[in-house]
Amino acid sequence: MIAVLHLNSGSDTANSGPDGAADGFQQQAQTALRLLAARPGFVRGSVGRATDDSSAWLLLTEWESVGAYRRGLGGYQVKLLATPLLAQAEDRPSAFEALLTIDASGTETATESDRAVDAAWTDRTADS
Repeated sequence: MIAVLHLNSGSDTANSGPDGAADGFQQQAQTALRLLAARPGFVRGSVGRATDDSSAWLLLTEWESVGAYRRGLGGYQVKLLATPLLAQAEDRPSAFEALLTIDASGTETATESDRAVDAAWTDRTADS
């Protein structure tokens, strides 16, 4: 399972000058990733910043399963130190199934969807 969180540091240091805000945000994101990495079921992750907007960040994690991801978010240290940052994520779909992976050697692994055939999709664009 892949989790993609789009984050915004609130300051574009390329346009507003260096004020340390981006450094602090990067430290928060790195701390969150380190805490998640310590949780059972964590496979890999990274923190990235957009090349054309220094206020746009991405926290990408990969987990053994949806259950591992949910349990990972439930750890005490994650709740205490990472959740305040994670709660700032943009409201977009963030959890994805890996249906095809290809490693550096070119080995492909295809996986069937775990979604139930009768599972309903959520229309995130509809007014509630």
